Amino acid sequence: MYRIGIDLGGTNIAAGLVNEKFEIIAKESTPTLVGRPNLEIVRDIAALANKLCADEGITLREVASLGIASPGIVDDATGCVVYANNLDFRNFPILPELHKLLDIAEMHIENDPNAAAWGEAIAGAAKGSKSSVMITLGTGVGGGIIIDGKVYSGFNYAAAELGHMMIVANGNPCSCGLNGCWEAYSSATALIKSTREAMERNPDTVMWEMCEGNLANVNGRTAFNAMRQGDMVAAEVIDMYIEYLAVGIINIINIFCPEVLSIGGGISNEKDRLLDMLLPRIGMRIYSSNSPRRTLIKIAELGNEAGIIGAAALRA
Repeated sequence: MYRIGIDLGGTNIAAGLVNEKFEIIAKESTPTLVGRPNLEIVRDIAALANKLCADEGITLREVASLGIASPGIVDDATGCVVYANNLDFRNFPILPELHKLLDIAEMHIENDPNAAAWGEAIAGAAKGSKSSVMITLGTGVGGGIIIDGKVYSGFNYAAAELGHMMIVANGNPCSCGLNGCWEAYSSATALIKSTREAMERNPDTVMWEMCEGNLANVNGRTAFNAMRQGDMVAAEVIDMYIEYLAVGIINIINIFCPEVLSIGGGISNEKDRLLDMLLPRIGMRIYSSNSPRRTLIKIAELGNEAGIIGAAALRA
């Protein structure tokens, strides 16, 4: 039995053929080219699916299901992308249109962070658990929630926007238009912003040399790398970043008490170094700190393949 997973992004459409062990055995991709007619994107998805099968010498009839991980609000019951700003989709019936082009009976769609969380639950850091949460620390803060072995999407398919829980009243502005969201403090974008601000206040920090005197060269690794060189300014930036990250994770654990909470996204590349700073700030501050059964906090394992695997495994 094979499945196809589609990770539909604003830049690229990535497709993977997945086997019964939920391992990707073949991958293809093509530019999304946002701004063109929606049906052209559907045709490209169909073309990728056909190519995967042709390259592996199988037919579409050997594919049990196809799943799409899409940005925005999606409705699996109707197969529609209700709203995806970066794709310019509004109530777009992507699965009904795809059914016209592909002879695959079972198709599903899910929000991309939810699909990634499902991928980690099926084949990654949360494998074997019944309840888990995945957060992604990238341009924003994404989230996905698994409860009793199922993706939790909310009654209106807009749940798990964990990055937009408010952690500071009237705090830093967020890209969503509100203030004080966790994303405004714990995304890679927020870390880059606070790093630049610290550099502007401290002309002697080693971060200027690391960035060749140009604030445009600051990235999510800059402060971490400088901290490891003993730079106190960078250490203060990271200390505050980790504190806000811990606050959000504490809130998630207090609400859901998942078996596993996995951390993905660019910042997670710090791996054990990130956990070593983070875990001590969480341990005794969660409400269930006296319980012998605690949430296991891990670095996500599937990387960029989480969305493909999760999409392929939808309703599996």
